[in-house]
Amino acid sequence: MAFTSFYFLFFVALVLCVYYAFPKKGRWLVLLAASYGFYLISSPRTFLFVIFTTVITFAGGRYIGRQNSEHKAYLAEHKEELTKEEKKALKSAVQKKKRKMAALILVANFGVLAVMKYFTPILEAAGLGERFDLGVLIPLGISFYTFQTAAYIIDLYRGKIDADRNIAKFALFVSFFPQMVQGPISRYDQLAGQLYEGHEFSYKNLSYGAQLMLWGFFKKLVIADRAAILVNQVFDNHGDYQGGIVFVALLFYTIQIYGDFSGGIDIARGAARMLGIDMTHNFMRPYFSDSISEFWRRWHMSLSFWCRDYIFFTISLSKTFGKMGKSLRKVLGDRVGKLFPVLVAQMATFLTIGLWHGAEFKYIAYGLYNGGIIILGLLLEPYLKKLTAALHINVESNGWKLFRILRTFFLIVMGRMFPKAISFSVAIAMFGSMLRGGDVPFSEEILTLGLDMADFMILLGGCIVWFIISYNQEKGTGIRDAIAERPLALRWILFLLAFAAVLILGVYGPGYDASAFIYRGF
Repeated sequence: MAFTSFYFLFFVALVLCVYYAFPKKGRWLVLLAASYGFYLISSPRTFLFVIFTTVITFAGGRYIGRQNSEHKAYLAEHKEELTKEEKKALKSAVQKKKRKMAALILVANFGVLAVMKYFTPILEAAGLGERFDLGVLIPLGISFYTFQTAAYIIDLYRGKIDADRNIAKFALFVSFFPQMVQGPISRYDQLAGQLYEGHEFSYKNLSYGAQLMLWGFFKKLVIADRAAILVNQVFDNHGDYQGGIVFVALLFYTIQIYGDFSGGIDIARGAARMLGIDMTHNFMRPYFSDSISEFWRRWHMSLSFWCRDYIFFTISLSKTFGKMGKSLRKVLGDRVGKLFPVLVAQMATFLTIGLWHGAEFKYIAYGLYNGGIIILGLLLEPYLKKLTAALHINVESNGWKLFRILRTFFLIVMGRMFPKAISFSVAIAMFGSMLRGGDVPFSEEILTLGLDMADFMILLGGCIVWFIISYNQEKGTGIRDAIAERPLALRWILFLLAFAAVLILGVYGPGYDASAFIYRGF
């Protein structure tokens, strides 16, 4: 069931009516039925995979939770009797039991993810892809709910949360329907309580949620899907284009993927907000970032923060890598030796982000590209500070800030080549064709790429509206709050204009696939 279909709008409206008509205590049951119904409609052949992940994660979580509670109770009962060494030995024994169970659950869940997502590309590389194609069996949203349940198990192991005692409620946490298509990756302590408690009807939630959904439809249908026409024309026929045309296609893809992904997240968060549920943010105006590291703190935030909390911190604070860094100081110098755990953690983090997108080497290259830029920035930081000081550059000035934003945006645009190109070798070839020059951007040839002048004007106008709203949000203005303060008539004029823009200017028609969100496949 595509987010951009009337079926989805009808589905959300039906869920809202039933949810608020149901007794408050049992409203979570409505969400569970709706979530399972949504999944059975959208991906019926892979429904058992969600059940499998839910059951084994719940069972493993109960075991770990029991170890946590029994350990606390035993310590409270015998705290005066136990010596420090006995307490340490007891903690070690409990940690060992929890570690074994956590490892078992993580291996099982990530094993399913690996087989479903990565087995077919490996076979294709070996020339066996036609005989064993598991691509058609990839469960909807498998990466999102696998990472979400992994966070639940790790947080339990660390003692940060208590285990869920109701498997049906836990099933809702795993399968909540707005997040199944493309996230965000929610944390148990942030989302579960909201799902279970049952919310009162609120006109503000209904209004704000509808506005957020409408904004998501605008970004997806008016901007992203229109930009996709040019992008697909160039990348599907990459041998026919070079020079500036390739760069324009990359630029349009940078616009497309942001509008597509953030638009889908807005639709998901809007649907949840109408139910009184505040899902985690996934984007914070990433193209205003002045460094690649800041970009990843603003882009796909739920994945970035997942990798930070469970990979980066684990490695960078590891005693093993700390010792390795100390031993390397004699060879690499004090500063590099001190940074060694951080550098390893950064690269491991971005390799994970690359592999999260897919098994092909182009995704690994995408991770290496981003991780490499951040590592290079860390290593060169003192030298760059000296250079800006020598050149008397005011690093607090707006001009320098703008330069850094434009520089970062350019690096982001160039990096998009890896995940978008059909393969790593094609990405390199397209880089080469772009550098060799030839086709001139914004010449008459650009009107042969599927968009006419009216399309370009609509795309430009949409991006200007998008920029103005984003700029004001960056300055701290709450757009929906600002709209709510306007007279009722003006508010309805704005809503109707936005609805008309989506309905009239959105990309529809033959060949259009409303379900084709870029991140749906992850």
